[in-house]
Amino acid sequence: MPDIRFTRRFSMAHRLLADAASKCVVPHGHNEFVHVALRTDREMDFGGSNYVASFERLKTRWHGFIDRAVDHAFQLNAADPLLKWFLREEPARASRLMVFEGDPTSEALAVALRRKLDAILSDEQSAFRCVALTLEETPTNAVSIGETLSPGERAWMAGSWIDRADETINDLGGDAPCGAG
Repeated sequence: MPDIRFTRRFSMAHRLLADAASKCVVPHGHNEFVHVALRTDREMDFGGSNYVASFERLKTRWHGFIDRAVDHAFQLNAADPLLKWFLREEPARASRLMVFEGDPTSEALAVALRRKLDAILSDEQSAFRCVALTLEETPTNAVSIGETLSPGERAWMAGSWIDRADETINDLGGDAPCGAG
């Protein structure tokens, strides 16, 4: 079976705290692309639909998550003082904060998106699985996650928003999915 590939573009902002000398300690943004490759072992309906599942069926929920929750979210380390500031001064914006254990690097975002996609595919009882996810931070920098996640990638933030098949991007409270910002 051929792999099915989708790409979605989104804008984001973040800042990184671990390296105080880095220019990334100042909030800044990127226009990013997330590329996914899906594969199935199920046979195609040759002579009928000529697919296992339609593109629309496969991409609608994933693209909705990227468009409604990830696009224009502000990615923060759970220890970032800006998180406390937002919760105190602008609590209505909390649903637009994507919160990570540790810095919201491209590597961390790629793992989080991969696990969110896995949760969505599982929730839909899809015949497809993700075999590759590439997060393109800039035209010259990208992070790729293959078919198998390491134990560390599976254990990081286990049971948090990244493992739920919904549109949440943090665990700050409230059960409403993030809306368009």
